[in-house]
Amino acid sequence: MTIQVHGNDIEKALKVLKRQNQKNGLTKDIRRKRFYEKPSEMKKRKQNEAKRRRKKLGL
Repeated sequence: MTIQVHGNDIEKALKVLKRQNQKNGLTKDIRRKRFYEKPSEMKKRKQNEAKRRRKKLGL
């Protein structure tokens, strides 16, 4: 992933990079992989995420 810096405006480039990482789910993935997650906890987390998605869709 590359970000173009125009006019030495590094702050704006960092904002763009952060936004792209959030959009791609990279920051969420990094936070989740920071510590080891047991397979049973991973399964429970995925089930809860699926429930949230279904509830959000109104099913």
